[in-house]
Amino acid sequence: MTHDAYAAEYARLRTLAEEGLSRLPLGGSAEPELADMMRYSLLAGGKRLRPVLVMAAAELCGGCAEDALPYALALECIHTYSLIHDDLPCMDDDDLRRGRPTSHKVYGEAQALLAGDALLNYAFELMLSADRPADPARRIAAAREIAEAAGMFGMIGGQMADITDKTDTPERLAAMCRKKTGALIRGAVRAGARCAGAGESALSSLTAYGEGLGLSFQMVDDVLDVIGDSAALGKNVGSDAKEQKNTYATLLGVDRCRERAKEVTEAAVAALSSLAGSEFLAELAREMLTRLY
Repeated sequence: MTHDAYAAEYARLRTLAEEGLSRLPLGGSAEPELADMMRYSLLAGGKRLRPVLVMAAAELCGGCAEDALPYALALECIHTYSLIHDDLPCMDDDDLRRGRPTSHKVYGEAQALLAGDALLNYAFELMLSADRPADPARRIAAAREIAEAAGMFGMIGGQMADITDKTDTPERLAAMCRKKTGALIRGAVRAGARCAGAGESALSSLTAYGEGLGLSFQMVDDVLDVIGDSAALGKNVGSDAKEQKNTYATLLGVDRCRERAKEVTEAAVAALSSLAGSEFLAELAREMLTRLY
């Protein structure tokens, strides 16, 4: 797949996600300020990587992006809630996200906490009210993938390991990252595959891909926290050093971390070899590495 073809495909799926998010009926009879806070963070832009992965995996497995859209939007709500909570003073204490002040800097800590809570619950409203795909078993399976990825065995479990600093070796760091960062990425491709009714072979391949992509994503982020530019990234850099956190960049060194990210990415791409039409997902994984150079 050429770079132009990849970029066009990513833009198509990202546009579906952005338009879907903009149409969400946030508010209604809810507290107006709460709806405003939810929109402030949810509609702030970003790569929309996770919803793109949901829809791309669904199409790869013979489904359609529109059927997977409710789950893609739900996952982005969950991801956004996690960012709001991560930025709070009791967690990472950051004041910049997606190029603008974090939620608690604009609205206050208690309000930001509630905005995150509301987005998490709204994600499940979206999934439980979805009427597609037509097969209810597929809808349940997709929702369960996302619920498991977001919960105590996934992202939240990883966050717990992170704040209790159980990351003193590369192996322990990898275990944490597979949950905190990797679970939603793995869950994204698995949820998309579930929407399409994928078989176990395709699910296995996509699981391996998602796990590799999640690790590579974290390694790239860790390097960029050392060498990146805040204006370009839309968030503060150097926060890991400030918090004295162990990261891939600190445990392996920046150069080895770059090499390891490339190795993990190629393994993730190799996991797709049995899936016809997987060029977009393969190129997506490789494109992430370009942020390092």
